[in-house]
Amino acid sequence: VQLSASGGGLVQAGHSLRLSCSASGRSLSGYAMAWFRPAPGQARDSVAGFRRTGSTTYYGDSVKGRFTISRDNDKKTMYLQMNNLKLEDAAVYFCAAGGTVITSQLRNHRAYGSWGQGTQVTVSS
Repeated sequence: VQLSASGGGLVQAGHSLRLSCSASGRSLSGYAMAWFRPAPGQARDSVAGFRRTGSTTYYGDSVKGRFTISRDNDKKTMYLQMNNLKLEDAAVYFCAAGGTVITSQLRNHRAYGSWGQGTQVTVSS
């Protein structure tokens, strides 16, 4: 599956953005989907994601209560609603999909085989 991320931009701290990740080709059903961003000492840190099956979501500790992930399998699109953005949220956000990601590896970027190109989020004070 090919992914394309969009929705990034420049926003003031405390404001919101919604990122989108659109897939071409096959349906997203059955894929684990996730958002990652670079972090100090890590290539890509897990922000939020879905397991392959069901609607269970998970979030990184730094974004819990502020970010909401959702997906529309019919539209082959995943979203990341980011509210109350902080300066430390500024990053390039990448979406990823994996057809064989097991639960214990959901937060491991190496487990995902398909990646979007990244969308830049800049947060100003």
